Amino acid sequence: MSHVLLLALVIGIVAGLRSLTAPALVSWAAHLGWLNLQGTPLAFMGSTAAVAIFTLLAIVELVGDVMPKTPARTTPVPLIARLVLGGLSGACLYAWASQSLIVGAVLGAIGAVIGTYAGYHIRRALVNGLKVKDIMIAISEDVVAIGIAYFVVR
Repeated sequence: MSHVLLLALVIGIVAGLRSLTAPALVSWAAHLGWLNLQGTPLAFMGSTAAVAIFTLLAIVELVGDVMPKTPARTTPVPLIARLVLGGLSGACLYAWASQSLIVGAVLGAIGAVIGTYAGYHIRRALVNGLKVKDIMIAISEDVVAIGIAYFVVR
């Protein structure tokens, strides 16, 4: 069970980095049968509609992240979205392991807080320290978030 705890926390961290990447990858994993959510309250995550919606929203988020008027992830609305989506993603991993959805949701939300603030401060430090444009670090962060999410659901 400790590996599921770690996976739920890490998928939450991904949601902190990119709020929609975590549920998009979880949805794809459920759709492809990597995560069996059948017979759970979260079975809808494997539906074609969920895959399409989360994937489209994740792509929009990746593009929107580099726009100058996009609010910081630490402001209330983006932070709440990360908590909810990290919680949903963590709950899915716990459902897959036939464990408590509430525990999975709490761990996913905790991971989202960690990912939100760590990602924000690391990104700022890299942009300032390396003297590069924000988009360079943002794209790297996208790749890291997608890679970690894939590792978790696979």
